[in-house]
Amino acid sequence: MSYSTQPFILIVDDNATNLSVLSQALKAAGYKVRMAVDGEDALAQVERAHPEVILLDIEMPKMDGFETCRRLQANPTTEGIPVIFMTALADIENKIKGLSLGAVDYITKPFEEAEVLARVKVHWRLKRLTDTLEEQVAERTQALQLAQVQLVQQEKLSALGQLVAGVAHEINNPIGCIVGNVSAAQDYINDLLRLIDLYREKFPQPGAEIEDELEAIDLDYVREDLPKLIKAMEDGGDRIKSISKSLCIFSRAD
Repeated sequence: MSYSTQPFILIVDDNATNLSVLSQALKAAGYKVRMAVDGEDALAQVERAHPEVILLDIEMPKMDGFETCRRLQANPTTEGIPVIFMTALADIENKIKGLSLGAVDYITKPFEEAEVLARVKVHWRLKRLTDTLEEQVAERTQALQLAQVQLVQQEKLSALGQLVAGVAHEINNPIGCIVGNVSAAQDYINDLLRLIDLYREKFPQPGAEIEDELEAIDLDYVREDLPKLIKAMEDGGDRIKSISKSLCIFSRAD
């Protein structure tokens, strides 16, 4: 997938001042900008050319931002375009409504140019990463079907890059904690079971209440099944660590 050196940003706002200010700021930052004054105009422009990011006002005549976003997300050819709402409606209810319709972010008016540029840059880069990932997944799937043995010796999905490395890093910390403590948990369990055995040896007649409780929890079954559960947890943790290691290898292949 090829990308223009000037990412295309669509600004949708019925306020001419906002359009002018945002347009100048984005152009100065190296973006290609188009403008629309309401939702219907925006949908028409998106049909002609898909922008990388849409800055969308909520309160507009003819068609408001919520309805515009809903129609964009309902169209398979435009549902992947990041929509950032611009609004003075800063209450939680409206934010939740916008996000539930598919928007990726909110900018509260009156806005700061630096904030707008930062959010546009982040979501443009995320879209590029997502598009690249989807393209690479499709390509690798086809390659696996055609030449699975040869693919093992070839590059390891290097296009995943920093995205995969970040995912692997986030996986390593919690799973390392879990796997590292499984052995200690097993030792503690064994200690407790030995203590129970010692009590049963020293107090062979603990009383009806304890006997009833032992029968209710089925201690013999617990003693038999608990090591299996611990082993399954350990195996699952090792499997996740193996996947994480593979992801790290993929991310360094370039």
